[in-house]
Amino acid sequence: MESHFRMSLLAAALLISSSLHLGSAARPAGGTAGTEFIRTSCGATAYPSLCYSSLSSHASAIQRSPKLLAHAALSVSIDTARATSTDMYRLSRSFRMTPREVSAMRDCLEELGDTVDRLSRSMAEMNQINGSNFGLMMSDIQTWVSAALTDEDTCMEGFVGNAMAGGVKTAVRGKIVNVAHVTSNALALINSYASLHG
Repeated sequence: MESHFRMSLLAAALLISSSLHLGSAARPAGGTAGTEFIRTSCGATAYPSLCYSSLSSHASAIQRSPKLLAHAALSVSIDTARATSTDMYRLSRSFRMTPREVSAMRDCLEELGDTVDRLSRSMAEMNQINGSNFGLMMSDIQTWVSAALTDEDTCMEGFVGNAMAGGVKTAVRGKIVNVAHVTSNALALINSYASLHG
């Protein structure tokens, strides 16, 4: 009985070892190269650590493509803006706010909606880019992503000043700063991609 039990343990250990080996062998080729490409590319952004942490999980899809990197950065920016908009709406219902804060929150949600719209249009344009229309479309994308950054700055400006309660101001600014940083990184990577065809 004890011998049978020991054999079962050995078989289980071999199975686990085999699975681990297969798992490492099954990792997509180029994942490491993609990761290093992202790390290097993010070095040119204003927030390289955030850039790398938000994009490294896409390494196997991006490989070493500047276009796919810019595309992924835009996608992350859209997702972050949408999630932040939802969070802001929840915040607006969880704080007792002054009339000024209510007005600032309403304006901020509107600005975030514009951000999502501009970034989504940029993504749609990115999907349509080809050799003949590259310059015109990249110009549109750069304009829209820059405008999205302005929207985010405008939102933050609404929560500046001593009249704002600390809790609301801190919560809002923390979330908007994150969106702005992710969008700034996306714009930097888009500009890098555009410069390759300049």
